[in-house]
Amino acid sequence: MIRKYLKIKTLCAILLAFVGFQACGQEDYGYIVKVGDEAPDFQTTTPEGKTVKLSDLKGKVVMLQFTASWCSVCRKEMPHIETDIWDKLKDNPNFALFGVDLDEAAEKVSGFAKEIPVSYPLLLDPKGGIFYQYAAKGAGVTRNVIIDKDGKIVFLTRLYKPDEFEEMKAKINELLK
Repeated sequence: MIRKYLKIKTLCAILLAFVGFQACGQEDYGYIVKVGDEAPDFQTTTPEGKTVKLSDLKGKVVMLQFTASWCSVCRKEMPHIETDIWDKLKDNPNFALFGVDLDEAAEKVSGFAKEIPVSYPLLLDPKGGIFYQYAAKGAGVTRNVIIDKDGKIVFLTRLYKPDEFEEMKAKINELLK
């Protein structure tokens, strides 16, 4: 009887640990925002000087891809964003995609876009003013934020994980229906 009780207690502890881990799965992503939050507004420019303000994009599904030229995982993910998302949706008037480059000069960002290559617009984020509205100080780039037409965050990613990337694409397509 005691042995059976201990087995059940052990199984319950393992289950609780697993459920807790699953429920907290994105805590280690370093976000300070969460799904359901209003996306923090910002205004910045492209390397060419065009101004972009997030709140002006309400009514569109918006994808923000936080990146930097020194980030190897970003370099791995960006071609997938280009071919699997941007090439398919760039002509959709209800969709906007911006790479937000963490604290690099305009010339560096322009060169980075050509080097990868990507044609979706990149934005300047001097001193991480945008990034740190979404992620904690010291958190890494290679993250995507999907924002619905009402300005609410609906999906968050970290690093490039093919399964998560597919889920993100499905979410974007669902929001565009």
